[in-house]
Amino acid sequence: MTSESNDRSKKILIFLFVAYIVLGFVNFFVFEMSLEGVGDRWIVYFGDGGFFGQINPMTLIMSFGVMTLLLLVARSIRWERIPGRLQASVETFFDYFWEMVEDSVPNPKYRKSTFVIAMSFFLYIAVSNVLGGIPGIDVVPVENGLNVQLFTNTWYTPTSDLNVNLTYALMVLVISHFYAARAKGVLKWLKSFFEPNPLLFPINLISEIAKPISHSLRLFGNIMGGGILVLIISYMLKYFLLPVFLWGFFGWFIGLIQAFVFALLTIAYIGSLLE
Repeated sequence: MTSESNDRSKKILIFLFVAYIVLGFVNFFVFEMSLEGVGDRWIVYFGDGGFFGQINPMTLIMSFGVMTLLLLVARSIRWERIPGRLQASVETFFDYFWEMVEDSVPNPKYRKSTFVIAMSFFLYIAVSNVLGGIPGIDVVPVENGLNVQLFTNTWYTPTSDLNVNLTYALMVLVISHFYAARAKGVLKWLKSFFEPNPLLFPINLISEIAKPISHSLRLFGNIMGGGILVLIISYMLKYFLLPVFLWGFFGWFIGLIQAFVFALLTIAYIGSLLE
């Protein structure tokens, strides 16, 4: 990495630190924190309503924002033959993930696709969770309509919506069984539900149903629970530096760990059915 790149990185870090402090003062002196609507979601109903007649606009907006950001970053990357520190770090991380895929997926035919799926989930969830560590705009429903909060909370993260996490967990379940049916054959795949004893079929079926439930609730509980906890503590203490620290801890540290765990379980679930 050149001295020019080092100077640029230092300037970016200084800018982010100053922005955090400025937003902390703005949050403390300008905006009034309120716990009204905490935990509620902005839901828009259409048609006849019901389960399939409602959407969360913030989930859609932030999801498209995260995907657009990832695409823009991917297009801007220029891979060099002689990598710098950043490129070397990224390649090392990718190699680590690839080694986990090689160790967990016995059939080489499905390793590349499993790697792509797991890394896609990791990148999307990681960026979404990191947003939970950056002060921004959030929208919560109140009695009189909608309350748009500026810098009293973090950006809304799509992974705090159980529907998003459950959708991805169900995708992993369907993909893993689809790969298993293709690799083993449909009859052998169906036979695996009755092994090692036909009497265990109900237990095997329940264990498969439990996978997406635990897969999604683990991520949802950590992100949603952490966000509410930080907001309550911030409201009680009314001290601008502590929310910034807690936002960083839950959004960056815990958020990145949960993204890694989700991707790791994706690899494990797909690989376990290909054995």
